[in-house]
Amino acid sequence: MKKILYSGTLVVAIWSLLIAFPTLSSAANVVLKYANFFPPTHSQSQLSEAWCKAVEEKTEGRVKVEYYPGGSLLKGNQIYAGLADGIADIGFSVAAYTAGRFPILSAFDLPFGYPSGVVATKVVNDVYNTLNANDFKDTKLMYLHAHGPGLINTRNKEVKVLEDMKGLRIRSTGMSAEMVKALGGTPVAMTMGDAYESLEKGVVDGSAHPAEANLGWKLGEVTKYLIRNLSCAYTTTFFVAMNKDKWAAIDAKDQKAIEAINKEWIVKHGQAWDDADKAGMEAFVKKEGNVVVDQNAEQSERWAAAVAPFIDDFGAKLSEKGVDGPKVISAIRASLKANK
Repeated sequence: MKKILYSGTLVVAIWSLLIAFPTLSSAANVVLKYANFFPPTHSQSQLSEAWCKAVEEKTEGRVKVEYYPGGSLLKGNQIYAGLADGIADIGFSVAAYTAGRFPILSAFDLPFGYPSGVVATKVVNDVYNTLNANDFKDTKLMYLHAHGPGLINTRNKEVKVLEDMKGLRIRSTGMSAEMVKALGGTPVAMTMGDAYESLEKGVVDGSAHPAEANLGWKLGEVTKYLIRNLSCAYTTTFFVAMNKDKWAAIDAKDQKAIEAINKEWIVKHGQAWDDADKAGMEAFVKKEGNVVVDQNAEQSERWAAAVAPFIDDFGAKLSEKGVDGPKVISAIRASLKANK
């Protein structure tokens, strides 16, 4: 058998090639496009950008993320479809923006009386995972989070009693629209991006949104009354999801690192919502003429009673879609009670 001899020059040449092209012997790097409709100055957008940086750091640069806030890549109601189509690789949006797509997630947005973003975020993640829900079968779900108490805010009418809601045109989406209807108002479907101008011009009489939006979306500039109807405060469920093929292209160890980051960011988002609510409330009351209307015990009970039939009816309709609606409603109520 002949011995194959390598000259020193040849060995050096081969070693140089291996150094110059390390990806020949390792997994290729992945570049992801992240779409978010929140403006870049909003705390939730800044937190998403921080997630991108954390992913790059924890994967040692093997996964890079290009961040597109403010609807610059896709608008809020386009993001989920854009993930499936590959226009974006990661998306942050509102489940309610894709009507009928998330039957189980939609139940979390019902006006159960959420006290905070931390509690709402914990409830939605715990219950969704416990139910082994499959709303995101077309994509890879990263994580869920939810804002603090969703409240009624009005331009120029003070709402003290339930009857004051009658006929008011309230900007709302998803379950908050149904809540407005149950309270006697007229829901007007509209995304947050259109809320400011519509309130300013009087296209709507008010808006259903958490206190944070009075600063984050500047809605405190175009509303005068914030009705603190905590007995039937709703939330809005947000998702961060990824295109399945892009997720599959990421090395297993980097997938594990990203999932660990996701667990951290669930807590961060919940707290960020509460911090933003505090700042939004402070900004609202600082504006001359703005008024926070607190409800007495009688009105709190009346408002909660007004939305109760709608919640039960929603559970029954979920059952018609092959989902155990009463079980979902019961699980949310139990988790909310345990975490308050």
